[in-house]
Amino acid sequence: MFELVLRAPQSLVEPVSDALMDELDALSVSVADADAGTEGERALFGEPGMPAPAAGWDRSTLTALFETEAAAERAATWLLASVETGGVHVQSMDELAEQDWVRLTQSQFAPVEITPEFWVVPSWHEPPAAARQVIRLDPGLAFGTGTHPTTRMCLRWLARRPGTARLDRVLDYGCGSGILAIGAALMGAGHVDALDIDPAAVQSTADNAARNGVSPAALEPGLPDRAEGLYSVVLANILATPLKLLAPLLTSHLAPGGWLVLAGILERQAEELMAAYAPALALAVADREEGWILMTAQRPAGDP
Repeated sequence: MFELVLRAPQSLVEPVSDALMDELDALSVSVADADAGTEGERALFGEPGMPAPAAGWDRSTLTALFETEAAAERAATWLLASVETGGVHVQSMDELAEQDWVRLTQSQFAPVEITPEFWVVPSWHEPPAAARQVIRLDPGLAFGTGTHPTTRMCLRWLARRPGTARLDRVLDYGCGSGILAIGAALMGAGHVDALDIDPAAVQSTADNAARNGVSPAALEPGLPDRAEGLYSVVLANILATPLKLLAPLLTSHLAPGGWLVLAGILERQAEELMAAYAPALALAVADREEGWILMTAQRPAGDP
């Protein structure tokens, strides 16, 4: 396999990428900031819920992979000769050493500690010796593998929940991979409804639950209209803006004495979440990690 590395201005990144894939037989094309690691490095994506600060980097590095040296040379020649791609510069062309790409990819995903006894472990790893509770979960299309602080904080809350937090009926709203629903089930929940607007997430949750030995009777994935009745714990790890819009819905499903657990919130967004839920509950910050917070509230037992 051969790697062709190019330098291009932002205006040419898309047409060059399209040409490499559609006309020049590239196996893949990746794009990175050409100024990464220097004072000129610039963030491309904004914070969750905020618009991106720019459409692209001023200068980008494009890395294209080809099956043969001849294909890589043909692509470089075409790009250098084309009038439309006159701003492209060839940086290098090298043969890549043969590697076990599956093993290399897997090595990037190690077991994730939630507590010293509770871990999220990919299927190709052995659980740590200290693990007493394990969720088996591989990276996939749906959000939630335990590597993000918001997921870890939610699982940590489940593992160390207050003594008044019963897991009779649990609602995981925006279940993604199903990791929180599976965590609740493994922690002894009587029943978990795991709901998401994305059918792929619903299927991912069902598959992951089966891999972890959670029965369909204990954990039922579905679309949001499956939420029914009152729950002793309502979990929602989404983002601040949808959490504010969902305040009436989520609180309406919380049983007296039940706990609401919200994540996907940046520290600076705490006050706006408190205000959004103030008509029904008094949210408070329960955990912090890497600029993200977990917010919880308990509905008074005497509430109707």
